[in-house]
Amino acid sequence: MEYIVLTETDFFRRINEADSLNDLCSSYRDFTDRVIQLCMGGMNLHHAVLALIHVETELQFHQKFYGVETDSVSGLYIRKALAFVRRTQKILVPQVPPLSTPQTDSQPTSSFRWTGSLVELIEIIYALDELGCINDGQNNIKELAAFFGSLLGLEIKDRHCYDAYLDMKRRKNESRTYFLDKLSERLNLRMQRDDARERQRR
Repeated sequence: MEYIVLTETDFFRRINEADSLNDLCSSYRDFTDRVIQLCMGGMNLHHAVLALIHVETELQFHQKFYGVETDSVSGLYIRKALAFVRRTQKILVPQVPPLSTPQTDSQPTSSFRWTGSLVELIEIIYALDELGCINDGQNNIKELAAFFGSLLGLEIKDRHCYDAYLDMKRRKNESRTYFLDKLSERLNLRMQRDDARERQRR
């Protein structure tokens, strides 16, 4: 099993015994080399993370299970190994991709929302369709409505478009494009205000 690869090292065998400082120093260096090879070699990053978690757990409880004194040579090297493993995890874990990416057929959710009325949006869609200023007019009303719906978090059904267009046609005023007229009026007023401010600054 790949996750026990680090606990099968000479270092683990030696901390179970009361070995000399020199022996533990050498085996500790071999252990850290093995950790580095594990993380930088060909092993799958998920397996490397699991191996590090396993060896961290084993080291953490080693002193208790085997009665190793904290201030002994073995205790010192256990603490060093734990610190090294934990620092390595902090570097490695952010690089590991998720085990699986949820599959979804839905479009990414937009943070923009249409907060006007649906009829107002459909009025814009019909005007854009009439001018042919999206894809040179190659898309029909249904396709344009679906595009704006996905862009602005709305479900615009064919019936919505048809009913809204009928409502617009039934309007009694000379101009039946209420929302487009309002847009034009408000934009012109804004430019007039800006012109007035510029004149005041002169």
